[in-house]
Amino acid sequence: MEKVMIALDYDPTAQKVAEIGFALAAAMKAEVILVHVITDIKYYSSLAYSPIVGYTGMMALNQVKKDSIGSLIHASNHFLDTMKDHLGDKAIKTIVLEGDFAESIINTAKKQNADIIVMGSHSKKMLENILLGSVTEKVLHESDIPLFIVPTKKQ
Repeated sequence: MEKVMIALDYDPTAQKVAEIGFALAAAMKAEVILVHVITDIKYYSSLAYSPIVGYTGMMALNQVKKDSIGSLIHASNHFLDTMKDHLGDKAIKTIVLEGDFAESIINTAKKQNADIIVMGSHSKKMLENILLGSVTEKVLHESDIPLFIVPTKKQ
């Protein structure tokens, strides 16, 4: 395996997903690609959306202009750069995408010739989440590229 693509969302567990994906890539001496997908701008203005990982105490999502796709792209790039710095590898490639979560992840993995996609599953009951139609489930069923799922249930 030469390329590991790690798909990250803004959930606080994204750091765990990035660290495990990075360790997997390091064990295989593979290139790392960090990816974040921006979907419908209305999604980010919902009260249910969680703060951006890595911004705790310095920049929460509620400080980002949610009515501007440009500001969301900027915040997403900053998020991925923060994660890249945390992992300590300047060679990590970062990509911010716009569109459907699962489709964007699958299409980018194909374009980047990723050998494996690393994603988290936030469900307390992972099987229940997979059966009910999560982004991870859609990628699992629609991608020809192997998927490494990191369980991220909250303790």
